[in-house]
Amino acid sequence: MKKIIAIIALVISGGFVFAQRPCSFQYGANEADSLKCLEQITNFRTFYNAKAYNDAYEAWQYVIQHSPCSWDGIYTNAQTMFQNLIKETKDSARRELLIDSLMYTYDTRSTYFPEKFTPGSGLGFKAYNTIRYRKDQYEQAFNWFVQSVEMEKENTQPAIWDAYFQLAENMTKAKRDTSIVVEAYERATDFIDLSILNATKAYEASEAELENLQAKLDNGELEDRMAYDKQAKRLVNDTTRQAKLILNYRKTLSKIEKAVTPYASCEVLEALYTKKFDDIKGDLAAVSKMVNTMYKGNCINTPLFQEALGILHKASPSRNSAYMMGNFTFQNYLKSQNAEELNTAIAYFKEAANLSETHEQVADANYMMALAYRMKQAFSEARAAAYEALKAKPNMGKAYILIGDLYANSGGRCSDEQVPGAYAWAAADKYAKAVAVDPTCADEANKQRSKLRFPSKEELFKRGINSGSSYHVGCWIQENTTVR
Repeated sequence: MKKIIAIIALVISGGFVFAQRPCSFQYGANEADSLKCLEQITNFRTFYNAKAYNDAYEAWQYVIQHSPCSWDGIYTNAQTMFQNLIKETKDSARRELLIDSLMYTYDTRSTYFPEKFTPGSGLGFKAYNTIRYRKDQYEQAFNWFVQSVEMEKENTQPAIWDAYFQLAENMTKAKRDTSIVVEAYERATDFIDLSILNATKAYEASEAELENLQAKLDNGELEDRMAYDKQAKRLVNDTTRQAKLILNYRKTLSKIEKAVTPYASCEVLEALYTKKFDDIKGDLAAVSKMVNTMYKGNCINTPLFQEALGILHKASPSRNSAYMMGNFTFQNYLKSQNAEELNTAIAYFKEAANLSETHEQVADANYMMALAYRMKQAFSEARAAAYEALKAKPNMGKAYILIGDLYANSGGRCSDEQVPGAYAWAAADKYAKAVAVDPTCADEANKQRSKLRFPSKEELFKRGINSGSSYHVGCWIQENTTVR
């Protein structure tokens, strides 16, 4: 009786009319139909959770036919249910019926639940399941992948990218047409970078909110501990989800970059884009894809890339275009040793830092600026830029290594120090700090530390300084350290 009352309450609260979607009702046209629908939803959930997919399928059929606007779970859970049913069946006719039913869910889910599903994602999963179950229709699947990616853009899921790129690679081999895989790579570099950027921004926003919430608790500004726990749990879940998404997108992009290498050498890319550059140079979106693809392919030291990047940066300056301008200008300096190239690179990296949207972007731009300043022998400016990078990304171990290198190379600048060579102690501190914040850079930090030459015991004895005591390194460094 309690169960029936609860169902009736749900029906009344949900209402029979559901005008927002293409259904005249949500659960049923009348009370009896609504009770039947809710009963079948319960059956589906029970059987689905028990992995009794044949029984779940019967309940699914009723709900999808009689009340498709009732519950989005009949679409969300369809993939798992159908892939198990398809795998288990030996009847070819039933198999085709099940595949058609699965495809139907992706055709219709955005119609009934537009706030949760998009037509583009539906096309992507139709393509995914087509190459899985109907391999002979691979060209249709490929067209759906392209449409899906162009519709979803940065919202395309990693699984769809994986399947799309594998199919593009297979079609390139079959048709001997490199442009197929390069165009897929263009889309991947363009949109996945944006996916990572958006996920990183969301991660950093949740992280900052969580830190602020913790600070309020520590300062006694929050009286309701339960409210804090609830909000903190939500923020932790948000950061965890975004961190996982960033990792998945990076893995996907790395896999794609590795797979495209045999087809997209710098020579191939240059030849391909040379043919169509005149046709696309007025289309900024196309130029952006070209620039990103050539940059990822380490094809930046070509007149074609530099012309395309110049067009893009002039028409639509962004953090990425400024960073690329700085990078290839810096590379040019390494070849020419032209000081003006170095100054130009620094200016571009400053612009990139100012246009950055995430802490990681700020850190990367400032780190490159620090490298350029070091080349210029501007040690103080290099250290300041490295600290700006660390302010944005405190676990950037390589920034501490760079500062350590600056200190280690300060012999000519610190020759008047009370203890000659004391700058090596300060350098050792930075190498140790690098390992502390980022253990992955331990090998490089330890390698650099092994090159240091500390003041001898005789030097320390002459000055009455004991090992382990504190010491202030003067000259341009101006830091306290420990005698070694």
